[in-house]
Amino acid sequence: MAAGVAAVVVAAGVGLGLWAGGGDGGGGEPVGSARRTPAGESALRAPTSPEPTPSRSYPLSSAPRTIPAVRAHTPARGPGWRPEPGHRVVVSDADLADEGRLIAGELGMTYGGQNGEVRAGDVRLALGDDEGADPESYTMTVRGGRVTISASDDAGVFYGTRTLKQAVRGGGSAPEGVVRDDPAKPQRGFMLDIARKHFDAGWIEDRVRELGDLKFNQLGLHFSDDQGFRIESDTHPEIVSKDHLTKAQVRRIVELAESRHITVVPEIDSPGHLGAVIAAHPDLQLRNAQGVAASGAVDISDPNAAEIVDDLLNEYADLFPGAPWHLGGDEYRALTVADPEASYPQLATAARKAYGAGGTVADLATGWLNDRAETVRAQRKIPRAWNDGFYEGASVRADERIQVAYWTGKEIGARQPEEYLSAGRQVINYNDEFLYYVLGEPQTFVYPTGQRIYEQWTPRVLRGTEAVPARYDGQILGGTFAVWCDLAGAQTQQQVAAGIRMPLRATAQKLWNPGEPSLSWPEFRTLADKLG
Repeated sequence: MAAGVAAVVVAAGVGLGLWAGGGDGGGGEPVGSARRTPAGESALRAPTSPEPTPSRSYPLSSAPRTIPAVRAHTPARGPGWRPEPGHRVVVSDADLADEGRLIAGELGMTYGGQNGEVRAGDVRLALGDDEGADPESYTMTVRGGRVTISASDDAGVFYGTRTLKQAVRGGGSAPEGVVRDDPAKPQRGFMLDIARKHFDAGWIEDRVRELGDLKFNQLGLHFSDDQGFRIESDTHPEIVSKDHLTKAQVRRIVELAESRHITVVPEIDSPGHLGAVIAAHPDLQLRNAQGVAASGAVDISDPNAAEIVDDLLNEYADLFPGAPWHLGGDEYRALTVADPEASYPQLATAARKAYGAGGTVADLATGWLNDRAETVRAQRKIPRAWNDGFYEGASVRADERIQVAYWTGKEIGARQPEEYLSAGRQVINYNDEFLYYVLGEPQTFVYPTGQRIYEQWTPRVLRGTEAVPARYDGQILGGTFAVWCDLAGAQTQQQVAAGIRMPLRATAQKLWNPGEPSLSWPEFRTLADKLG
C-alpha cells in the first residue's frame, strides 16, 4: 500500500490570544485589543448600541498525542471533548457494535447502539461508502461537543477509537479539529515463539489488547519447533508437549484478536525445526551417509514426512481463519554442509528422480516448500517463508506467491534483500539486528531497544542498517517484531512483557509512519509512560 507522509496541519503565525466570538473558530477581534477611534470623533461619545459581551474562546488545538502518532490533524478552536456521565457511544451500523461497546466501556460511557439521533456529548461511529479507500484509514472529527469517527471499514473505525482512547488518557480530552489517519504499511506484526517457551493464554491475551491499542494487525504464533509442539492436536496427539494451549484457549485468543482487528498467523516450521515431531516419529529423522542424525530435520525424501506435516497444516486451517500462514523453511541441516549431495545421498537420489540428472538437494528442498505452500493455498491461505528457505542456485524456483519473511543476512550463500525485491517478490521485514528479542542473548544477539528502532530503523531497513532503494517500498508489506525463546529460562513472562514494551511502541510508530518522528526519544518515552 503506497501512502504519502501527511504532515500535521499547523497555523503559521497564530498566537494563543483569546478571540471574541464562537468557540468554533469564527471571526472576531482579539479580546482586550485596542479599538481605534475615528479621527475627529470624541472618545467620550456614548456608544449607540451596547458593547457585546465577550464569549469564551480557545486557542487553536494541537494534534492528539498518541502512539503511533496520527498522520494529519487540522486544528480548530474549541473546548475539545471529554467523556462525562450520560455521554453515549452510538453507531451507524450494527457491524460496529463490537467497536462501540469496547470504547464505551473503556471511557466509562453508555453504549447507545445503532441510533440516528445525535445528542450533546455523543461519540458516533460511522461507516462511509468511500469505495477504494484504505480500510484501515479513518477520520475523527471533534466539533460542537461531539466526536464522529468514520471509515470505509470497521477496521478503520476501530483505529479511530484507539486514537480517541489515547487522546483522553494522555491529555484528558480529544482536541477540537479533524484527524485524518492511515498506516504506511498494511502488515504490522508481533511474533511470539511459544514452541521453545510455554506462555500462558492469559499472558498472550494481554499482549493482544496491547497490540490492538498500538494499531498492530498481526500476531504470529511459532508453535512448533525442536523443543516443543504447543497446541493441542487431534490428528497427531503424540507430538504435543505437556505444557501447551488447548484448542479452546486458542479459539479465545483468535476471537479476542479478531475483535481488535488482529489476524493470528500460525507457523509450523519445516522441513527443519521439527524436533518435537521427530521425538514421536524417530523414523522420519534425516541421517547422513554415516548414519548421523541431523538435529530437528526430517528426511524430505520420505513421503511419510510430507504426509504428517500436511496433516498438521490441514488440521489447523480452521483454527486459524486468517489468510497468512508461515511455512518456515529455514535452517534445513542438509543444506548447511559443504556437499549436500555427498553427505545425504538419499536426498540426492530423490532430487534426480524428481528433477532429472541435474537435480540437487536445494531443488528437493525448494520442491518441499512449494508443496507445503500448495497445501495451505488449498485452504485459501497466503504462504510466507524465511528468506534462507529460498535457495541460491536452485534450478527449481520457489513459488513467486510465497512472501519472503526477511530476517537475516547470515545464511550460507547469503543474498542481499535487493535480490528478492528485484525478482518482484513481496517482503516482510523481520530484521534480526533491530526486531529480534532473543531470550538469553545467545550467539551475537542483544536485546533490541526501542530507542534504536525509533531513531534508526524503517521498513526499508531489511538487513543491517542500510535501507533498500525507495523504488522497492511498495513490495515491502510491513514488519514484525519477534520474540524468540532460545534460552527459555532467561526471562519470565513478566520480564518479557517489560522488555518488549518500548520496542513494540517504537515499531508501531515506524510501521504507521516511517518518516522522521516529531517527538524526540525522551518525549516519546514520556508519552508512552503517560498512555500506559
